[in-house]
Amino acid sequence: MRRYVARSCAALLATLAVLSATGATVRAQEGIFLSEEQAPAAVFGYDASFSRQVIAATPALRDSMRQSLGKVEPSIWEDEYVAFKATHGETLLGYALIVEEIGKHRPITFVVAVRPDGTVNDVAVMTYREAYGGEVKSRRFLNQYRSKSVHDPLQAPNDIKNIAGATLSVDAASRAVKKAMAVAHAALGTGAGS
Repeated sequence: MRRYVARSCAALLATLAVLSATGATVRAQEGIFLSEEQAPAAVFGYDASFSRQVIAATPALRDSMRQSLGKVEPSIWEDEYVAFKATHGETLLGYALIVEEIGKHRPITFVVAVRPDGTVNDVAVMTYREAYGGEVKSRRFLNQYRSKSVHDPLQAPNDIKNIAGATLSVDAASRAVKKAMAVAHAALGTGAGS
């Protein structure tokens, strides 16, 4: 009888450990990783100064963005975009734009730093709301977008290396970067000389 109870308890503890580990893994994918206040410094550095502005998503802005986006169709058209002008002393570093794109089912919030020449300085995930695919928030993945321009296709597997099991999140990241560059060009004049 003792052996039966001991085995039953051991089996129950093993099952609980697996359930706990599985639940922890799923929850670890989701989360808020950067607040709006932290976002611009995460992509431009903490020695920069930032001023916040809100860009209304007017029909004229969307039309201009569509020209930059080409065949890329955003999954979300925001009503407005939050942008942070980044400066170091008198030098304009660029703009940090907050954009959202749908992963598999829910929006992923990104901050994308766009330099004055229209290229990407850096990208970070602010909020991830999916149960799977959270690997897109890794530095190794996001570093692929550095120095990309609106002319780059940003498509897996040729231009951007995909992540197994996170294809929809990878696609969302690429759309978000494209959208941020399009907003920066249309509303803030980045890349005007390119």
